[in-house]
Amino acid sequence: MKPSLLNNPVFKPVFYFIARIGLFMFGWKTHGKMPDLKKFILIAHPHSSNWDFVFTMLIFFKFQIPVHWMGKNTMFIPPFRHLLERLGGIPIDRSQNKNTVKIMADEFRKADRLIVTIAPSGTRRNVDEWKTGFYRIALEADVPIACGFLDYKKKIGGVGPTLQPSGDLEKDMAFLHEFYKDKAGRYD
Repeated sequence: MKPSLLNNPVFKPVFYFIARIGLFMFGWKTHGKMPDLKKFILIAHPHSSNWDFVFTMLIFFKFQIPVHWMGKNTMFIPPFRHLLERLGGIPIDRSQNKNTVKIMADEFRKADRLIVTIAPSGTRRNVDEWKTGFYRIALEADVPIACGFLDYKKKIGGVGPTLQPSGDLEKDMAFLHEFYKDKAGRYD
């Protein structure tokens, strides 16, 4: 993974300034705080619009966290590929099974600090069931899951509770769905 510009001491205050102005101009507020942990998965939910990326990045900038995020490889086209990767992007080819869970779990084990954001819906469409890759990565890497969110009705984005995966997928998913039940996407 390429080092994120969000961790660069020169760019960090610039991104923070951009975030404060951008969120103010759009009328958004932030809530919560990033967990004081060196490694974790940060859920990005709900995911219903291309605007989610913009607001999520502004929130990352405001919280000043050097986060990485997984996105479909078709986003990473020239001339934007290098910039997206430097902003923490990890291209994922969803058309092929490349054992992404194991690869990402290995990245967590190798790193001293790593925060990876994943949209559990796997798409911008409204889905009945989340993909479980984020959960399997967290379980295999033995890292917690933090609940990042956007709520378009209230124009609030931020971070909620943290969950250490127990291995009981049904119970842990119930906890996560309970937290997100009142968070509204742009298009629900």
